[in-house]
Amino acid sequence: MKPAKPLSKQDLNLVLEHTAALWEEARGQRFFVSGGTGFFGCWLVESFCHINHALDLGASMVVLSRAPGVFAVKCPHLADDPALTFHEGDIRNFRAPEGKFGYVIHAATDTSPKGIFESPLTTFSTIVDGTEHVLQFAAALGARKFLLTSSGAVYGKQPPDLAYVPETYSGAPDPLDPGSVYGEGKRTAELLCALYQKKGHLECKIVRGWSFCGPHLPLDQHFAIGNFIGDVLAGRPIQIQGDGTPRRSYLYGADLAVWLWTVLFRAPALVPFNVGSRNDVSILELAQAVASSLNPQTEIHVGREAIPGAPVLRYVPCVDRARELLGLRQTIALAECVRRTAEWYRK
Repeated sequence: MKPAKPLSKQDLNLVLEHTAALWEEARGQRFFVSGGTGFFGCWLVESFCHINHALDLGASMVVLSRAPGVFAVKCPHLADDPALTFHEGDIRNFRAPEGKFGYVIHAATDTSPKGIFESPLTTFSTIVDGTEHVLQFAAALGARKFLLTSSGAVYGKQPPDLAYVPETYSGAPDPLDPGSVYGEGKRTAELLCALYQKKGHLECKIVRGWSFCGPHLPLDQHFAIGNFIGDVLAGRPIQIQGDGTPRRSYLYGADLAVWLWTVLFRAPALVPFNVGSRNDVSILELAQAVASSLNPQTEIHVGREAIPGAPVLRYVPCVDRARELLGLRQTIALAECVRRTAEWYRK
């Protein structure tokens, strides 16, 4: 594994600037994070380290990982930070580390199609059993606040005539479709939060993540924007597998970190928040935006022609609740998001 570069000071300072007023309650506190080596986790861990030093919080963080050595190789610039401790274990049955924790963030999940379709029972068990195990741990060790990173998949397929999915939308995945295992797992994880909060004093906060971009997003997996950036950086034509009509929106990693920390510290308990962008583009428009930002000479190959009049597949959140209740907004536009991601990978 090639070591990842540090996040830019520009990005880390953006997170600090927009969350500085929230951190006083965390002074001297301990954080526990699962999924610390994933996209969400890397942004949370590195922004925590930056803010902890900048504000002299004296806080610390324990990061759960099945292979702590992987993180040390992936992020060597963080592995030696004295505020971080790595705890080895599986999310479903890890041994609880000693001591009390003020904050627990459960960000461990597997969104890979391979895992979902080839090992659906394992995927479901990891989401559901893993969430309950972390909740048990958080409640037993007296955590004040618990953050669950759920997903927009809990709503099921977005109707073509619904431009933006609000948190009040009552749609759901098809429970008889094995492909719904991820969305149904996240729905159950949210229910577990409600059940455990009812048992005690744990404040459970819930974010429903959508689509993102930024450093640490793989350029060779199932993320269209990552694949398109990877194509341009490698000097290849951009390959669109479908007809280019589905619509998506993308939130940059630094904005994501701001939203996650804000929800953890300020959001009311058991009020889910969509975390994403409302500025949607078609997959073809996305490819054009990536090419325009990085190399306008890049060719774009579309897999098949669009069928006139066919319903458009959408996956776009309504984020009014985050704006109105927490004052959150997107600060990095798509073109700048693409540019910063590519710049991080180029160095």
